[in-house]
Amino acid sequence: MKTLKLSKASRSLADYARELDEEIVVLTERNKPVAAVIPLKQVDRESLALSAHPEFLDLIARSRREFAAGKTLSLEEMKKAVLRGGLANRRLKQTRKAHR
Repeated sequence: MKTLKLSKASRSLADYARELDEEIVVLTERNKPVAAVIPLKQVDRESLALSAHPEFLDLIARSRREFAAGKTLSLEEMKKAVLRGGLANRRLKQTRKAHR
């Protein structure tokens, strides 16, 4: 992944896009990422749209918080929960407990 400061971007967006190949170019301003130019050779439009959807981003953020808090399942626990259909019920129970 390449990083490019917006203040240093002197060529057109089309020029950067043509040179992408397989690498992502992250554009930054004041050392913070503000945009990315990504190759779409291996990505379909639906996946791209879903990856930026607010509900998907909320799901990722919630999962990261749960992981940081130690709320994880082992592979064996996950298999058991999925096979008995209890994963959704377990998450629902945890959510209800958290809101009480």
